[in-house]
Formats: sequence, structure tokens, C-alpha cells
Amino acid sequence: MNTELTDLVLENEKLLYSIIHKYFPNYPNKEDLLQVGSIGLLKAYQNFDPTKGAKLTTYAYPYIYGEMKKYVREDRGIKVSRELSILNLKLDRVSLMLSQSLHREPTVSELAQYLGVTEFDIMEARSATSPIHSIDEPINQDGKEMTLHDTIADTTHRADIDLLLTLRSELKKLSLNEQQLIERRYMEDMTQTETAKSMGMTQVQVSRSENKVLSKLRTRMMS
Repeated sequence: MNTELTDLVLENEKLLYSIIHKYFPNYPNKEDLLQVGSIGLLKAYQNFDPTKGAKLTTYAYPYIYGEMKKYVREDRGIKVSRELSILNLKLDRVSLMLSQSLHREPTVSELAQYLGVTEFDIMEARSATSPIHSIDEPINQDGKEMTLHDTIADTTHRADIDLLLTLRSELKKLSLNEQQLIERRYMEDMTQTETAKSMGMTQVQVSRSENKVLSKLRTRMMS
């Protein structure tokens, strides 16, 4: 990495860490996320056109988030399923027991403390079996979610799930063309040029449409 790119990463470390803390607060290997987030930043830098009027940090946000989410998804895929299954069985029993004693559903923190595991372990186990908790699958499939930046704004897990369900609802309201564009860009990791070619559009049209759709989703999610 040359000096210019090294300086770019150092100058934007605050942005990288803010995305890590906002979206992956319980992920144990934050330095790994910093590294893959830097890759996203450099990809954005290579494609960035300052004449469009957007700030580099704004333009780079989805690139950074996308690389981090992809890494977490792949890392999750190599977890030993047997261990997750065993933990899920324990969670079912403990949840029932604590619900009876507390007269309410136990929190993730309470479950983690009782079982002697981390909150991330709890969420990892639940997401392995519950489609509602998964944000790694493409749109247009029953019980599955889509990943985009600026969609998970609350620090509590229950609020996160509510927001994801709202996001799924909003995504379904998009036109078929808009859904295909978002799927290619954020699930298939296509560049704007690749997306344009696959959809019979120009790169400029893809860029404008993408910005319009993301702005629409942000507005609806914040309303």
C-alpha cells in the first residue's frame, strides 16, 4: 500500500471504528473488521468521482459496511454447527426457565450471563436457526433479509430485529428494477459497471438510481 492510501486509511479510522461499533458491537475480532473495512474504503476511493458532489466518506460508507458484513457472514459460515445446535438447545431450556422465574422473556445479556457465554455467542446461535434474525440472505425469498448501510440504528437486539423487519417491508415496496439493482450491488457484490451491463443501463444511470433508492430507504426508515 503506497503512502497516499495508507494516509487515507489513517485519516478515516474514526469512520471505520464507528461502523464497527454501530453494526458489529459484539463481534470479537474487531481488528479483523478494521482490516476488511479498509479494503472497502480503498475500493470506494478507486471508484470515487468528486465531481458528483458527494463526500468520500458518504460514498465509502456502503463499501466499508459491505466488506465487513461479507467477512462476518463468511466467518459465521465456518462455525461448527454442532456446537451451535447444542447451544441452541441450552438456550431453549434456559429461556423457558428464566421466563417462568422472571415473568418475562429474558434478555440476551441475562441468557449469556446464566450460560457463561458472550452475547455474540447467543446471537450467533440464534441466527444460525432463525431466519428472522438473519440479515445475510438476498431479497425476494420468504423469511430472509437484505443487508444495507444505515438500517440498524438501535443498540438493543430487539430493536435491531424490528428495524430489519421494517427494512424487509420497505424493500418489497421497491419496484422490481430497483430490487434487482440493490440485489446486484449489495448481495452479488457487482460494481456499478457490472450492474449496468447486466441490467442494460449505463454506469451513470446505475449510480443515480442507486443513490435515489438508498435515499428513499433512509427516509422511510427514519420516518
